[in-house]
This record gives sequence, structure tokens and C-alpha cells, in this order.
Amino acid sequence: MLDSAKTETLLEVNNIEVIYNHVILVLKGVSLSVPKGGITALLGGNGAGKTTTLKAISNLLHSERGEVTKGTISYRGERVQDLDPAALVKLGVIQVMEGRHCFEHLTVEENLLTGAYTRGDKGQIGADLEMVYNYFPRLKERRKSQAGYTSGGEQQMVAIGRALMSKPETILLDEPSMGLAPQLVEQIFEIVKAVNEKEGVTFLLAEQNTNVALRYAHYGYILESGRVVMDGPAKDLRENPDVKEFYLGMSDEGRKSFRDVRSYRRRKRWLA
Repeated sequence: MLDSAKTETLLEVNNIEVIYNHVILVLKGVSLSVPKGGITALLGGNGAGKTTTLKAISNLLHSERGEVTKGTISYRGERVQDLDPAALVKLGVIQVMEGRHCFEHLTVEENLLTGAYTRGDKGQIGADLEMVYNYFPRLKERRKSQAGYTSGGEQQMVAIGRALMSKPETILLDEPSMGLAPQLVEQIFEIVKAVNEKEGVTFLLAEQNTNVALRYAHYGYILESGRVVMDGPAKDLRENPDVKEFYLGMSDEGRKSFRDVRSYRRRKRWLA
């Protein structure tokens, strides 16, 4: 388990607000820290602000008419929110987009090699391709297949493998479990864990599947309606009664908001 108290902070998001189309406030004072060499999870339901947070970090908001209007984002202690996405990639920050986004008409291997496009150490690319195939043996079997004809799980492997080919320091991984069978989800997260431990790659992953994310992450942040409503070590969040009730329990009226769950528990303790 990563000891964050003894680990340097690699990525720091400090009280950011994000607005789309100059009027729609999506993130409302989000702050988080990502320690070097760790797996940090951004948790929350659909629309909580997880993907927007990742896109704010990787500077991909402008293509969707979004912008960071308050707060700061720093990487290795340097402000990066005004950099273009390509400059951030050169710093070692790679985002794996939600929905995988493979080049459908390229083969699996051609997709992987596009991840090495900006690298200067061309002589190492072949060895890194074999490294990716060691993590994803299925991709080696399908390396000559068109990516558009592979399964959802294989496309997710391609997307992560392509990111690894860029020799990243940090990977922003958006909804890796989306649309995958439970067995494949476990397989993907096992590979994330192995890459983190063996290659030293730092991960910030956005995920709705709280149960699996908190089993593999070191630290977690829970977002709701564009705000961080709780954070802590993953093992503590797994055992937190509020988290258990919100993500596992359903009331007669349907799923309650996380804020309502916490408020209800506070009232119950006070009345006791």
C-alpha cells in the first residue's frame, strides 16, 4: 500500500471551477492531490463531474467550449492549466478517454504504435511494444486485426496499451469498466495495478464502479454535482457506512443523494 505521507505530490488540483458555454457551472471548487506512484480514484455517479475534472487536467475542455475559470492545476509544482494538450503529453500526462476511441481502421498494432509517435527514443519502441504485449497477451494475438472489429474489452486494452507506448509518468483513465463484463473489469484493473507497481506509472482514474475502484486504488475522492463530498484512503472509504449506503443501498424513494445520506446519519446520531 502506498504511503502518501512519504510520497511527493505529482498532480495538484486546487479549488477549480469549470464553466461550459460561459454559463453552465459544472465543477464547483474541486480540489485533489495525486501522489507520485499511486492509484487515485475519482468516484461518483453519471454527471458528478469526473470526466470534466480529467479533461480540465489534460486541457481538453476548449474543444467542448469549456474552461477553468477559477483555481489552479499544477504538475510537479508547475502551473499547467494554460498549456496546450500536446505540451502536457510531453510532460508525461496521458488521458485514456471514456469510450476507448481507437482508430477503427488501423490494426491493433498500428494503434499501439501511434502512442509512440512523439517519442525521441525510437530504438526502444520495439521493446516497449513487447512490454505492452506482456501485459495484454490478447492484443498480441489480435495485433493484425482491425481495431474496429475487436471487442469492447480488447479496445479498452488497446487504449491503455497505446497510452503506455508514450512512456507516461501519469495516466488519466476515464471509466475503464464502462460496458465491460465483470470478469473483464477485474482483468483490466489487475493490469492497472501491475503497471502501477512494476512500471511506476501514476494513475488518476474516474470510475462509477466504486466497489472495484476502491479495491485497487490507494486513495479516493467522491464527487457529487461538481463538488468533492468526501475523500480518504480507499480502505477507509470501503468501510465507511455512508459510502456503503449510498452506493449499495436503495431507499423506497430510490437512490438518495450522498449529501442526504450523510445528513441523515448525522441527525440519527444526534437524536441518539
